[in-house]
Amino acid sequence: MTPGGPTGGKDGGRKGPASGERSGEQAADAMRKLLPAIRDRASMAGRPLPRERTALSIWFWEIDRVLLALIVVLIAIGLVAVAAASPVAAIDRSTSSVAVNPLHYFYRQILWVGAGLVVMLFVSMLPRQEARRLAMGMAVFFSLLLMLVPVIGTEVNGAYRWIGSGMLRFQPSEFLKPVYVVTLAWMLSLRAKDKSLPVIPLSGAMTAVIGGLLMKQPDFGQTVIFLGVWAVLLMLSGISMKAIGGLIGAGVGGLALMYLLYDNGRDRINQFLGLSADAAGGPTQVDLARSTITSGGLMGVGPGGGQAKFHLPEAHTDYIFSVVGEEFGLLACIAIALVYLAIVVRVLLRLLDEDEPFIVLASAGLVAQMAIQAIINMGVNTQLFPSKGMTLPFISYGGSSMIALSIGVGLLLAFTRRNPYMAKTPYGQRASYAPQWSGR
Repeated sequence: MTPGGPTGGKDGGRKGPASGERSGEQAADAMRKLLPAIRDRASMAGRPLPRERTALSIWFWEIDRVLLALIVVLIAIGLVAVAAASPVAAIDRSTSSVAVNPLHYFYRQILWVGAGLVVMLFVSMLPRQEARRLAMGMAVFFSLLLMLVPVIGTEVNGAYRWIGSGMLRFQPSEFLKPVYVVTLAWMLSLRAKDKSLPVIPLSGAMTAVIGGLLMKQPDFGQTVIFLGVWAVLLMLSGISMKAIGGLIGAGVGGLALMYLLYDNGRDRINQFLGLSADAAGGPTQVDLARSTITSGGLMGVGPGGGQAKFHLPEAHTDYIFSVVGEEFGLLACIAIALVYLAIVVRVLLRLLDEDEPFIVLASAGLVAQMAIQAIINMGVNTQLFPSKGMTLPFISYGGSSMIALSIGVGLLLAFTRRNPYMAKTPYGQRASYAPQWSGR
């Protein structure tokens, strides 16, 4: 027996990692050599040869099809709702010389939905790394455009929030929302690697600058969404309870400052609290929305049968939830709220066994952004919040809103993509499904 042989020496009878790797490589080489023979036997037996999977088929098997189905349901509901509200907007925008087609906004929404689905499909097919890079690049681009809004922006209803005109008019803040969430998630995920990095104050400063630009337009609703998502991501990243208390205090202080310095916001809060009447002495927008949503009862008056909707301002955008309540009933409104809740729950369930900090923060932030926006819109329509111009995600009419939301959902689908067969093999199994990171 020579030293180091099968039964002797220090390493006798043991296989190191290198030996195991060589065994795996030898097995893979053997399989590759057998493949031509397998194909030949299959061909001789008349069996179909295995085909290469296309990018679309891989996407279909890896995508969260339940989440995608819920989004499609929302889009379908939105088309029906816009068709019901389109005549109201058409009458508002018709003149003595020009009559707008009653379904004009419905037809245009179909175009926006088609474009949005294409964008959603494209973004959701991107690998995680490329999706993150795309989002961060877009965040820089639309942040610059947001800074240019006071200079080159166009005025609509007394606010400067848009760039361009006609069909080419868009709102930079709508496009910035989802990609900024991803950027914040990437920054805060760095704390898991190095807790000394000043990412929290840096992200706070960036969010404060964006909030200041939005208030200059003015757009208090979008400011609330940006600040709300930032606070959600901070809590998910593992900040202390003391810091959470500080965030709550800062939020209350911010609302107080808004009331003191923001005339439009103060007037709407006073009207909501009954401290002042509407300028014309009639019911406020929130009063009209509440009376509209309750006039249909549980089952509604039927498609096209609503009359109270013709008294609503912006029935096809900000107050479309009330139109749904009148024509399809309060049960339909509850069903819409449950769809949003199902989307949030589905994403959170998908993240239970995710151990990558960035994916957890980005996915949770994107779904939180949609949820906050939906809560604000439904709260205004049901007279729980003061009047605020805020669209209902995937249901309200709007090109900027539809395309921006499609980008956000595309990113969400890209980040939650998984190979369903990897978990069934030894190479795809994790040692533990418990999260392996903490921001504390």
